[in-house]
Formats: sequence, structure tokens, C-alpha cells
Amino acid sequence: MHKQALENFRSRLEQMREALHAGEDASREAAKPVILDQASVGRLSRMDAMQGQAMAIETQRRRKILAGRIERALARIAAGDYGVCQSCEEAIDPRRLEIDPTASHCIACASEHETR
Repeated sequence: MHKQALENFRSRLEQMREALHAGEDASREAAKPVILDQASVGRLSRMDAMQGQAMAIETQRRRKILAGRIERALARIAAGDYGVCQSCEEAIDPRRLEIDPTASHCIACASEHETR
């Protein structure tokens, strides 16, 4: 892969990482436990708050997974393995990396993995 293309992917990955970190505080606040005091909050409001909390917890989980994928992609760039399928060691189509710069497998290996 060209040096310029690698630098572009590194830049995109770092921007993705920064965007994840920027949203962490709001997500952390929304995931806090819901107060169950009926005198201060009505039943429907508590249900809405609990649903919001569950959504925030799921968002945090997905952010953590994406953060790991970003870090592993940056490590592959540093190691010189970026753009190489982790299963078959063939080149990953650059169009796939444009769509998902964290991709670690070529289309064929990713499809095979999903069908298992």
C-alpha cells in the first residue's frame, strides 16, 4: 500500500478515535443508574429513563468494541500489516478499507467467518 494511502487511513482512524472519546462523557452520564423514587419521578418517566439508560449502556459497549478495532488497525499500520487479511494474508481491497478502515479481513474471509 502506498505511503500516502497509509497516512490517509491513519488520519481517518485517529479522527474516529477522537470522535469516540468526545462522546464518552455524554454516554457515561446517560448510563448512570435510574432513580426509583416515585415521589420525584413518575412511573412513565422512570420507564423512559430506564430505556435511555439501556440504550446508553449499549452505545458504550459498541464504542468499546469500535475503539478496540481502531487501536488494532493503528497497530497494524505501525507493524506494516495494514491492508493485509489476518486470515489468508492476501491484500484487502482498498475500497473495503475506504468503507471500513478498521477492516482486518478480506471480503471472502469475512463472509466465511460470518457464516460460521
